[in-house]
Amino acid sequence: MALDTIIDFNKVSITQADNLVLSDVTFSVKKGEFLYLIGKVGSGKTSLIKTMNAQLDVKEGEAIVSGFDLKTLKRKEVPGLRRKLGIVFQDFQLLSDRNVYDNLLFVLKATGWKNKKEMDDRIVDVLNRVGLVFKGYKMPHQISGGEQQRVVIARSLLNDPEIILADEPTGNLDPDTSEEILKLLMEISHSGRAVIMATHNYTLLKKYTSRTLKCEKGKVTEVDHTAEIDFTSLMME
Repeated sequence: MALDTIIDFNKVSITQADNLVLSDVTFSVKKGEFLYLIGKVGSGKTSLIKTMNAQLDVKEGEAIVSGFDLKTLKRKEVPGLRRKLGIVFQDFQLLSDRNVYDNLLFVLKATGWKNKKEMDDRIVDVLNRVGLVFKGYKMPHQISGGEQQRVVIARSLLNDPEIILADEPTGNLDPDTSEEILKLLMEISHSGRAVIMATHNYTLLKKYTSRTLKCEKGKVTEVDHTAEIDFTSLMME
Protein backbone atom coordinates (compact mmCIF):
# COMPACT_ATOMS: atom_id res chain seq x y z
CA MET A 1 0.00 0.00 0.00
CA ALA A 2 1.39 3.39 -1.01
CA LEU A 3 2.30 5.82 1.77
CA ASP A 4 -0.33 8.35 0.70
CA THR A 5 -3.12 5.73 0.49
CA ILE A 6 -5.68 6.26 3.27
CA ILE A 7 -8.30 3.64 2.22
CA ASP A 8 -7.41 0.32 0.60
CA PHE A 9 -9.97 -2.39 -0.21
CA ASN A 10 -8.95 -5.62 -1.92
CA LYS A 11 -11.54 -8.25 -2.92
CA VAL A 12 -13.85 -7.28 -0.05
CA SER A 13 -17.34 -8.76 0.31
CA ILE A 14 -19.87 -6.25 1.71
CA THR A 15 -22.66 -7.96 3.64
CA GLN A 16 -25.64 -6.73 5.65
CA ALA A 17 -27.68 -9.09 7.83
CA ASP A 18 -25.89 -12.03 6.13
CA ASN A 19 -27.00 -10.83 2.69
CA LEU A 20 -24.25 -10.22 0.15
CA VAL A 21 -24.61 -6.62 -1.07
CA LEU A 22 -21.35 -6.10 -3.00
CA SER A 23 -18.65 -8.61 -3.92
CA ASP A 24 -14.99 -8.39 -4.92
CA VAL A 25 -14.79 -4.70 -3.94
CA THR A 26 -11.32 -3.41 -4.84
CA PHE A 27 -10.31 0.26 -4.78
CA SER A 28 -8.00 2.67 -2.98
CA VAL A 29 -8.24 6.33 -2.01
CA LYS A 30 -5.34 8.71 -1.46
CA LYS A 31 -5.04 11.49 1.10
CA GLY A 32 -6.63 14.67 -0.22
CA GLU A 33 -8.63 12.85 -2.89
CA PHE A 34 -12.28 13.68 -3.62
CA LEU A 35 -14.32 10.67 -4.71
CA TYR A 36 -17.95 10.37 -5.79
CA LEU A 37 -19.90 7.20 -5.00
CA ILE A 38 -22.91 6.74 -7.29
CA GLY A 39 -25.58 4.13 -8.01
CA LYS A 40 -29.30 3.47 -7.72
CA VAL A 41 -31.12 3.24 -4.41
CA GLY A 42 -30.31 -0.16 -2.89
CA SER A 43 -27.14 -0.61 -4.97
CA GLY A 44 -24.87 -0.71 -1.91
CA LYS A 45 -23.53 2.84 -1.52
CA THR A 46 -24.59 3.23 2.10
CA SER A 47 -23.50 -0.32 2.94
CA LEU A 48 -20.03 0.49 1.59
CA ILE A 49 -19.87 3.65 3.72
CA LYS A 50 -21.05 1.69 6.78
CA THR A 51 -18.29 -0.85 6.14
CA MET A 52 -15.67 1.91 6.04
CA ASN A 53 -16.73 3.20 9.46
CA ALA A 54 -17.03 -0.31 10.94
CA GLN A 55 -20.81 -0.40 11.28
CA LEU A 56 -20.68 -3.51 9.09
CA ASP A 57 -18.02 -6.19 9.56
CA VAL A 58 -15.50 -7.29 6.94
CA LYS A 59 -15.45 -11.09 6.73
CA GLU A 60 -13.87 -11.60 3.31
CA GLY A 61 -11.06 -9.69 1.64
CA GLU A 62 -8.67 -7.05 2.96
CA ALA A 63 -9.77 -3.58 4.06
CA ILE A 64 -7.52 -0.90 5.57
CA VAL A 65 -8.99 2.47 6.60
CA SER A 66 -6.72 5.12 8.11
CA GLY A 67 -4.26 2.46 9.29
CA PHE A 68 -6.92 0.19 10.83
CA ASP A 69 -7.39 -3.36 9.51
CA LEU A 70 -11.18 -3.73 9.39
CA LYS A 71 -11.06 -7.52 9.18
CA THR A 72 -9.21 -7.92 12.49
CA LEU A 73 -10.61 -4.77 14.17
CA LYS A 74 -11.55 -5.34 17.81
CA ARG A 75 -14.61 -3.66 19.31
CA LYS A 76 -12.45 -1.56 21.65
CA GLU A 77 -10.55 -0.20 18.62
CA VAL A 78 -13.67 1.09 16.83
CA PRO A 79 -13.75 4.50 18.64
CA GLY A 80 -10.12 5.07 17.58
CA LEU A 81 -11.03 4.41 13.95
CA ARG A 82 -14.08 6.66 14.11
CA ARG A 83 -12.03 9.56 15.47
CA LYS A 84 -10.16 9.41 12.15
CA LEU A 85 -13.48 9.75 10.27
CA GLY A 86 -15.90 12.63 9.89
CA ILE A 87 -19.48 11.69 8.97
CA VAL A 88 -21.88 13.98 7.09
CA PHE A 89 -25.52 12.82 7.03
CA GLN A 90 -28.28 13.74 4.60
CA ASP A 91 -30.75 14.39 7.42
CA PHE A 92 -28.36 16.51 9.56
CA GLN A 93 -29.03 14.67 12.89
CA LEU A 94 -28.50 17.83 14.93
CA LEU A 95 -29.78 17.96 18.51
CA SER A 96 -32.89 20.16 18.34
CA ASP A 97 -32.84 21.11 22.04
CA ARG A 98 -29.55 23.04 21.94
CA ASN A 99 -27.92 25.71 19.82
CA VAL A 100 -25.24 25.24 17.17
CA TYR A 101 -22.37 25.86 19.62
CA ASP A 102 -23.73 23.37 22.14
CA ASN A 103 -24.28 20.75 19.41
CA LEU A 104 -20.57 20.93 18.67
CA LEU A 105 -19.61 21.10 22.35
CA PHE A 106 -21.60 17.91 22.98
CA VAL A 107 -19.48 16.05 20.40
CA LEU A 108 -16.19 17.32 21.81
CA LYS A 109 -17.13 16.29 25.36
CA ALA A 110 -18.33 12.89 24.10
CA THR A 111 -14.97 12.31 22.40
CA GLY A 112 -12.87 13.13 25.43
CA TRP A 113 -12.10 16.86 25.25
CA LYS A 114 -11.80 18.50 28.70
CA ASN A 115 -10.20 21.96 28.42
CA LYS A 116 -12.84 24.70 28.07
CA LYS A 117 -10.63 27.12 26.11
CA GLU A 118 -9.41 24.41 23.75
CA MET A 119 -13.00 23.33 23.09
CA ASP A 120 -14.12 26.92 22.51
CA ASP A 121 -11.20 27.58 20.14
CA ARG A 122 -11.93 24.40 18.19
CA ILE A 123 -15.64 25.22 17.79
CA VAL A 124 -14.83 28.75 16.58
CA ASP A 125 -12.26 27.30 14.17
CA VAL A 126 -14.63 24.78 12.52
CA LEU A 127 -17.54 27.24 12.36
CA ASN A 128 -15.24 29.75 10.72
CA ARG A 129 -14.19 27.06 8.27
CA VAL A 130 -17.78 26.60 7.09
CA GLY A 131 -18.69 30.31 7.17
CA LEU A 132 -20.93 30.19 10.27
CA VAL A 133 -18.76 31.72 12.98
CA PHE A 134 -21.53 34.19 13.93
CA LYS A 135 -24.33 31.58 14.03
CA GLY A 136 -23.21 29.59 17.08
CA TYR A 137 -26.02 30.98 19.26
CA LYS A 138 -28.77 29.96 16.79
CA MET A 139 -30.99 26.93 17.34
CA PRO A 140 -31.07 24.43 14.44
CA HIS A 141 -34.65 25.41 13.49
CA GLN A 142 -33.59 29.06 13.22
CA ILE A 143 -31.14 28.44 10.36
CA SER A 144 -31.66 27.23 6.78
CA GLY A 145 -31.17 23.66 5.56
CA GLY A 146 -27.92 24.67 3.88
CA GLU A 147 -26.65 26.25 7.10
CA GLN A 148 -27.66 23.13 9.05
CA GLN A 149 -25.63 21.03 6.63
CA ARG A 150 -22.68 23.39 7.11
CA VAL A 151 -22.99 22.79 10.87
CA VAL A 152 -22.93 19.05 10.19
CA ILE A 153 -19.75 19.49 8.13
CA ALA A 154 -18.25 21.60 10.95
CA ARG A 155 -19.16 18.80 13.37
CA SER A 156 -17.42 16.27 11.12
CA LEU A 157 -14.21 18.34 11.28
CA LEU A 158 -14.06 18.71 15.08
CA ASN A 159 -11.57 15.91 15.72
CA ASP A 160 -9.43 16.75 12.67
CA PRO A 161 -10.30 13.56 10.75
CA GLU A 162 -8.28 12.11 7.90
CA ILE A 163 -11.41 11.05 5.98
CA ILE A 164 -14.85 12.61 5.47
CA LEU A 165 -17.68 10.20 4.58
CA ALA A 166 -20.66 12.14 3.20
CA ASP A 167 -23.81 10.10 2.54
CA GLU A 168 -26.13 12.06 0.20
CA PRO A 169 -25.19 15.39 1.85
CA THR A 170 -27.14 17.45 -0.71
CA GLY A 171 -30.21 15.18 -0.84
CA ASN A 172 -32.48 17.59 1.06
CA LEU A 173 -31.13 20.85 -0.37
CA ASP A 174 -32.05 23.10 -3.28
CA PRO A 175 -29.71 23.23 -6.33
CA ASP A 176 -27.82 26.42 -5.39
CA THR A 177 -27.28 25.29 -1.79
CA SER A 178 -26.23 21.83 -3.00
CA GLU A 179 -23.56 23.42 -5.15
CA GLU A 180 -22.27 25.45 -2.18
CA ILE A 181 -22.03 22.30 -0.03
CA LEU A 182 -20.21 20.39 -2.78
CA LYS A 183 -17.71 23.23 -3.21
CA LEU A 184 -17.12 23.24 0.55
CA LEU A 185 -16.46 19.49 0.61
CA MET A 186 -14.09 19.77 -2.36
CA GLU A 187 -12.27 22.60 -0.58
CA ILE A 188 -11.91 20.36 2.49
CA SER A 189 -10.31 17.67 0.31
CA HIS A 190 -7.74 20.25 -0.82
CA SER A 191 -6.61 20.51 2.81
CA GLY A 192 -5.38 16.91 2.65
CA ARG A 193 -8.45 15.02 3.85
CA ALA A 194 -9.94 12.31 1.67
CA VAL A 195 -13.63 13.00 0.97
CA ILE A 196 -16.03 10.29 -0.24
CA MET A 197 -19.44 11.60 -1.25
CA ALA A 198 -22.34 9.29 -2.07
CA THR A 199 -24.75 11.17 -4.31
CA HIS A 200 -27.67 11.06 -6.73
CA ASN A 201 -27.00 14.62 -7.83
CA TYR A 202 -25.70 13.92 -11.33
CA THR A 203 -26.13 17.55 -12.39
CA LEU A 204 -23.43 18.49 -9.88
CA LEU A 205 -21.32 15.48 -10.77
CA LYS A 206 -21.27 16.50 -14.43
CA LYS A 207 -20.47 20.12 -13.56
CA TYR A 208 -17.74 19.30 -11.03
CA THR A 209 -16.12 16.15 -12.33
CA SER A 210 -13.93 14.05 -10.08
CA ARG A 211 -12.99 10.41 -9.69
CA THR A 212 -16.17 8.32 -9.45
CA LEU A 213 -17.01 4.81 -8.25
CA LYS A 214 -20.30 3.21 -9.33
CA CYS A 215 -22.23 0.57 -7.39
CA GLU A 216 -24.21 -1.56 -9.82
CA LYS A 217 -25.36 -5.19 -9.97
CA GLY A 218 -23.40 -6.18 -6.86
CA LYS A 219 -20.09 -4.73 -8.08
CA VAL A 220 -18.09 -1.52 -7.65
CA THR A 221 -16.47 -0.17 -10.80
CA GLU A 222 -14.63 3.01 -11.68
CA VAL A 223 -16.41 5.39 -14.06
CA ASP A 224 -14.48 6.42 -17.16
CA HIS A 225 -15.05 10.17 -17.40
CA THR A 226 -13.52 10.29 -20.88
CA ALA A 227 -16.51 8.26 -22.11
CA GLU A 228 -20.11 9.46 -22.20
CA ILE A 229 -21.79 8.47 -18.93
CA ASP A 230 -25.39 7.30 -19.09
CA PHE A 231 -26.61 9.07 -15.96
CA THR A 232 -30.23 8.15 -16.62
CA SER A 233 -29.38 4.51 -15.91
CA LEU A 234 -28.18 5.51 -12.46
CA MET A 235 -31.08 7.69 -11.38
CA MET A 236 -33.26 6.79 -8.40
CA GLU A 237 -35.78 4.08 -9.11
